[in-house]
Amino acid sequence: MLGCKRTDYISWDEYFMGIALLSGMRSKDPHTQVGACIVSQDNKILSMGYNGFPNGVSDDDFPWNRDGDPLENKYFYTTHSELNAILNYRGGTLEGSKLYVSLFPCNECAKAIIQSGIKEIIYDSDKYGQTPSVIASKRMLDAAGVSYRKYIPSGREVTMSL
Repeated sequence: MLGCKRTDYISWDEYFMGIALLSGMRSKDPHTQVGACIVSQDNKILSMGYNGFPNGVSDDDFPWNRDGDPLENKYFYTTHSELNAILNYRGGTLEGSKLYVSLFPCNECAKAIIQSGIKEIIYDSDKYGQTPSVIASKRMLDAAGVSYRKYIPSGREVTMSL
């Protein structure tokens, strides 16, 4: 006779959002750590990313502050997690894939998401939802037929000791 399988395993959404959140923990940004995980239609991880500087650009030589002269803050230099995940992908196409991301994508990332063929976004936070960047993002995503939905936490707690 066969034993019974576990029934308390995590869902696909919990699994992939957990990976996105864990990826965000790699970010050296002192203010915002964002992670992303791109998943195929059959729930295979295709790529991951987090917000940080481009390869070859020392994060010790460029600013991390948010305010002041644009050339002396992080915004012109950092690459968002979504774009990093898209650029990190070395396979074929991302057509029809899903993106799990800890923060709703900005307008610039929305352009890359649309162009890459990602068809669904599952996001954790939309704390900038009323900013022009995110409003523009949602307009473009809607126009391009990319769906998005808020991740609904299960309340399950995960702890790790590293």
